[in-house]
Amino acid sequence: MRPDLLNPMFAEVEALKGVGPQVAKGLARLGLARAIDLAYHLPVGTIDRIRAVEASPALIGRTVILDVTPFEMRSGQGRAPLRIYASDAAQNTVTLTFFNNPAWAKKQLPLGETRTVVGRLDAYGQELQIVHPDVLAPDQAAAVAIREPVYGLTEGIANKRMRELALAALDRAPDLAEWIEPSLLAQRHWPAWRAALAEAHADPAATAARQRLAYDEIFANQLALTLLRQSARRKKTNPLRGDGRLIAKLQLPYTLTGAQRRVVEEIRGDMGQDKPMLRLLQGDVGSGKTLVALLAMLEAVEAGAQAALLAPTEILARQHLVTLQRQCEPIGVRVAILTGREKGRARESVLMGLADGSIDILVGTHAIFQHHVGYRRLGLIVIDEQHRFGVSQRLLLAEKAEQPPHLLAMTATPIPRTLTLTQYGEMDVSRIDEMPPGRTPVETLVVSEEKLADVVNGLARHLAAGGQAYWVCPLVEESEATDAAAAEQRAATFRQRFGLERVGLVHGRMKGPDKDDVMASFARGDLGVLVATTVIEVGVDVPNATLIVIEGAERFGLAQLHQLRGRVGRGGGLSRCVLLRGPVLSETGRARLALMRETTDGFRIAEEDLRLRGPGEILGTRQSGEQQFRVATPEDVAELAAPAQQDARLLLDRDGGLASARGQAARTALYLFERDQAVALLRSG
Repeated sequence: MRPDLLNPMFAEVEALKGVGPQVAKGLARLGLARAIDLAYHLPVGTIDRIRAVEASPALIGRTVILDVTPFEMRSGQGRAPLRIYASDAAQNTVTLTFFNNPAWAKKQLPLGETRTVVGRLDAYGQELQIVHPDVLAPDQAAAVAIREPVYGLTEGIANKRMRELALAALDRAPDLAEWIEPSLLAQRHWPAWRAALAEAHADPAATAARQRLAYDEIFANQLALTLLRQSARRKKTNPLRGDGRLIAKLQLPYTLTGAQRRVVEEIRGDMGQDKPMLRLLQGDVGSGKTLVALLAMLEAVEAGAQAALLAPTEILARQHLVTLQRQCEPIGVRVAILTGREKGRARESVLMGLADGSIDILVGTHAIFQHHVGYRRLGLIVIDEQHRFGVSQRLLLAEKAEQPPHLLAMTATPIPRTLTLTQYGEMDVSRIDEMPPGRTPVETLVVSEEKLADVVNGLARHLAAGGQAYWVCPLVEESEATDAAAAEQRAATFRQRFGLERVGLVHGRMKGPDKDDVMASFARGDLGVLVATTVIEVGVDVPNATLIVIEGAERFGLAQLHQLRGRVGRGGGLSRCVLLRGPVLSETGRARLALMRETTDGFRIAEEDLRLRGPGEILGTRQSGEQQFRVATPEDVAELAAPAQQDARLLLDRDGGLASARGQAARTALYLFERDQAVALLRSG
């Protein structure tokens, strides 16, 4: 249970003075639902003001605090602005311009009365002008801050109000015992936790304070992952050592690459231990992860155990089924599938086969989590596309075995090393960094959207020659609804040109079975072009699809573009990826698309993507519900993850129960950063 002293921080924002339903709704748009969210809603910059005696050309471009006396008003016709001419202490004329609410401006700036105005001084022809200044009575001027922190805002909440709310939330923060190792704290010259929060709100440039807050998040994360690893390692499981009889009969499509052989040995070494394997297998699309997984599953079957392969979608599960049956049935290994589509006798047959052990390998979706699905001896779980499954789902599947099964998690999303440390720190990591023979690199072209007609004509020639193609529609404001609308419009245009039966459409708002039906149609060759949103990032292999066009390419992350590019180039021969970009590109946008043209190395692309977009986007954690860092930047993660992991492990080595004074403080940090599950692991240990 969370310590009582933290409860005020976790109160809903309505508990703060003056926060009603409307303000709460505005805060919710920024993801600020509780006092702690507001306390960690740190300023993103500052407004620097200068107190000026007179308006001077030397101050153009600066935000000034200036005493003025209005002497003339001119109301424009129609939409023309209200201009109020005022003089400063040196009798210089300043124009105060208001484009809306002229009645308010006239009331606030009566002729002949001195007022203090605050705003940016600009040149307008030969005049000095301030547009929409703040207006204060002279006795209020002393309260204007020379330097004011600026917060991320939403409609209906001004910067001043946001700051008041953030500071009100900060008032609820208690003084907490220190959880950082004392020598590190001294070496870095970091303030205490509450003082760091206060400094970060007072000055966005307070580097030491912000870095300390970043370290807190990373440390709590590493402590939780280390506890998870220790909890798993404390448990005993059955070692799985095969005798090689099944693997020897396999008809492999190609000789294993050096990288595959290395990874297979790492996995076999883990499975041969009496502690459950926790291994993350990374490899680009087409690098041969599924073949490695097959060898691991056969190792389990040789040792008398069953294996389960968990896929993120039904259509991908069925593709795995076909691939595995083709390899396994000739050598006497029975493979079955269990998804939401299996009903009646077929389903009962699978359940019986799992219970009596006659099914060796089960392929499925989340349906294999269900409580009435039991195994005779589940020894290995393989999770395909690891980042799409939450921890709770994996734990539920692990409960299916009398003893914890070995776990191999695979992902084709290249994950930078520093991010691997923070997101999968409890796992050992293997990388397949070599492609199998015969895999031809995809030729990547960057084309302006001004040449859209030429690209569509090229698509027509490709289809006429018997080819298939993907056409990916652009992301629109992170909205699934508008993404779907863009895809529907593009599909309608193509159906007019290429025929109704030749064009398929898939997007995120479609039901799973409907999506799967369209994808299966495309895989069979019934469709020539598949118009899609990014739902095809993880999909079926279509060897005849040798062209992919990605509209609005500059709006996608690099890792996402790389994943989409991996949809083609699976059947050998020349494949192309056309990146359609907007007519105007920023310097960064040009560099990103140039990198896509230059390399097919997913790990290099992932490192650059982390630098540009941050960890949440790469891992898709916004969709999976995983906790994101509030303060820590990719640069912070790169610098602080390793020392945080070292510190967490050292603390647990010295004080495994977190019972010491520092250990108790570390427990509080786990609750503060919402790693409560880790405390439960600590108690169960």
